[in-house]
Amino acid sequence: MFVIIGYIIVLGSVFGGFVLAGGHLASLFQPVELLMIGGSAVGAFLVANAGAPLKATMKALPTTLKKSNFDKAMYMELFALLYEILGKVRKEGLMSIEADVDAPAESPLFTKYPSILAEHHVTEFMCDYLRLMVGGNLNPIEIENLMDIEIETHHHEGEVPVNAVRNLADAFPALGIVACVMGVVHTMESVGIPPAELGKLIAAALVGTFLGILLSYGFVGPLATNLEHKLNDQTRMLNTIKVTLLASLNGYAPPVAVEFGRKALQSTDRPTFLELEEHVKNAKNR
Repeated sequence: MFVIIGYIIVLGSVFGGFVLAGGHLASLFQPVELLMIGGSAVGAFLVANAGAPLKATMKALPTTLKKSNFDKAMYMELFALLYEILGKVRKEGLMSIEADVDAPAESPLFTKYPSILAEHHVTEFMCDYLRLMVGGNLNPIEIENLMDIEIETHHHEGEVPVNAVRNLADAFPALGIVACVMGVVHTMESVGIPPAELGKLIAAALVGTFLGILLSYGFVGPLATNLEHKLNDQTRMLNTIKVTLLASLNGYAPPVAVEFGRKALQSTDRPTFLELEEHVKNAKNR
């Protein structure tokens, strides 16, 4: 929603300002310039991102139209789930959660928190390390190193569409210049025509530069930043799970382990100690 609103503001500000300054919108309608810029951008994008990067980018782009799920409410649900899981481990032993982590979609614990279960990467990450905890007496330092490697790998994988879109945004101004140069060449070969017609050709050529810059900084570049924010949100949640599970592995009780995780959050997403304590208790009783 905010992407669409932002684009409307960009278009309204640029074209509205142009009209208020006395410009004519018809002079900006240059299909040939759009063809040169857009066509070359698509071609270059395909060359740079053939195969898996292209699929990842096409899959990631629709998420820019959706609000991020990784907000304060979701973290509250995450902590409530971790609190229940770690509490069950403390009371009944590690083997008591084996069925839960092997089939989270069928687990009474996980199904109480559908927002967490809906996040495939988050659920898989959590279950994988809970399964390792069940499987043997592992060194917390080794588990932490493994978690760091997996989170880093996941983040690098998520950066593929971010970098693809950002590189495309960086290319648009140059492609706009290419279109402008082609327009100038056409203008120079038409120097014998009347000045009024010559002026139209020059204006059409300059529109190429304008479109390249507008598409880069007003449309495509912000999409890359949007994707980056969403990736960072997901990485932050994985780090929160990591901190909480490691605290439990080091022998801390569930309330303290959850507090470790709470401290890993940004201020905008972090519930207060009392908020989290009340939410965890209510969630456990529902």
